[in-house]
Amino acid sequence: MRERRRNAMAVLTCSSAQEIARHLEMLGPLPAYTELRAPENGLVMLRGRIGGDGAPFNVGEATVTRCAVRLESGETGMGYVLGRDREKSRLIALFDALFQREQQRNKLEEHVLAPILGRLKAERERDAQRIAATKVEFFTLVRGED
Repeated sequence: MRERRRNAMAVLTCSSAQEIARHLEMLGPLPAYTELRAPENGLVMLRGRIGGDGAPFNVGEATVTRCAVRLESGETGMGYVLGRDREKSRLIALFDALFQREQQRNKLEEHVLAPILGRLKAERERDAQRIAATKVEFFTLVRGED
């Protein structure tokens, strides 16, 4: 369950608030919820390492927006996104809470995650084709002097 939830959140971060809202609307009326933490912007410190195993250092700061909601049935959802998109963090938190309900999980995967994954896959394929068109093959002729 934890891995499915993590993968779902990763997919949603690659979409826009409008796309998430459009797909959630297709599910019909959503259950009532309360915002435990209204969407708010903040900063996080990004840390890095040279070569992946060097001493950690502060790279800089990034803006993050977070939100927490609770459904009337008790499930709590959290939404964190890079940037200042408050609506997106709220929708991701709502999705997270709904995704924890066993009876809605498959429906959410089919009607929300699958279309977004399809779009992401098509974009990756289109980018791969565009990049492949610029590929240059280098070869060297062996000289017989050795």
